[in-house]
Amino acid sequence: MSARILDGKSLAAELRAEIAADAAAFRAAHGRAPGLGVILVGDDPASRSYVTSKQKACAAAGIQSREIALPATASQAEILAAVRQLNEDEATDGVLVQLPLPDSTMEADVLAAVDPAKDVDGFHALNIGRLVQGKPALAPCTPCGVLELLRRVGIPLAGANVVVIGRSQIVGRPLSILLSQKGTDATVTLCHTRTRDLPQHTRAADIVIVAAGRPNTLTANMVKPGAVVVDVGVNRVPDASRASGYRLVGDVDFAAVAARASAITPVPGGVGPLTVAMLLRNTLTAARARLTLPS
Repeated sequence: MSARILDGKSLAAELRAEIAADAAAFRAAHGRAPGLGVILVGDDPASRSYVTSKQKACAAAGIQSREIALPATASQAEILAAVRQLNEDEATDGVLVQLPLPDSTMEADVLAAVDPAKDVDGFHALNIGRLVQGKPALAPCTPCGVLELLRRVGIPLAGANVVVIGRSQIVGRPLSILLSQKGTDATVTLCHTRTRDLPQHTRAADIVIVAAGRPNTLTANMVKPGAVVVDVGVNRVPDASRASGYRLVGDVDFAAVAARASAITPVPGGVGPLTVAMLLRNTLTAARARLTLPS
C-alpha cells in the first residue's frame, strides 16, 4: 500500500483565497479591513519567523496586521499593558500573544488578559469552556486545521475510531473535543505519556493524529493497514547535509508508516499551513462577531 499524501499546503492556499474574498467583502461593507494585533516579546529567531509568516499571510488575505514588539526583559505589567492596548483598539479584531514568552511563568496571566472576543488563538478559558459545551467559540487554530484537512479531503469522521496522541491544551485536548462534538461524531481515544500499551490503541484506530512533540512516536507496527495518519509534530533533528545543520521531521516514522497507511500528512507541508489559515479565519470570524456585540 502506498499512502495518499494529504497536501496541507495546497488546501491552505484554497482556504486563504476564500478568506481573502470574505475579507474584501468585509472591507467593502465596513470601510476597513479585519485587523490582527500581535505581541512579540524578545528576539527569539523562531518566534520572529512565525510572526513574520503570519504577517505575510495577513497581507495576502487582505487582513491588516499590527505588531507590538517588547524586549525580552519586559515585565509582566508591560506585557499586560500591551494586551490592554490591543483589547481597546477598535481596529484590532484579533489579539495574538506569540509564545513562548521569555518567562513562561507569565503566560497564564497574559493569555487570561486577552479579550475573549479577540482571542484568535482560542486559548482563553471562556472560549475553551464554550467549546466543551458545544457553543460557538474561537477554537485553537491547529485543531481546527486538522479538522478542516480531514473534512476537505473527504475522510469520513462520523463513527470513526480516532486516536489522538498528546493531551496539550493547544492541540490534543481541544482536538478531542472538536472531533467528538455532535455533527462530527467521531469516537475519540486521547492517549498520552501514561497510556498503557499505546500500540493496542493505535492499531484499532481508523485515524491516528499524533501531537506528541517527539520523533518516531508512531511507527509502522503501530498502525493498522489502511488507517489515516495526521502528523502534527514539528521537530528539528541533526542533518549534516543541510546548510542549517538540521531538518524538520514530524512525530511519525513517515516512510515506514506511509507504506501501511491509506493517507498521511507530510512534515513540513501538512498541518502547519492550515494552522496559519485558521488564524486568518478566526480573525475574520472575530471581526464579524464584534459587529454584532452590544456596545
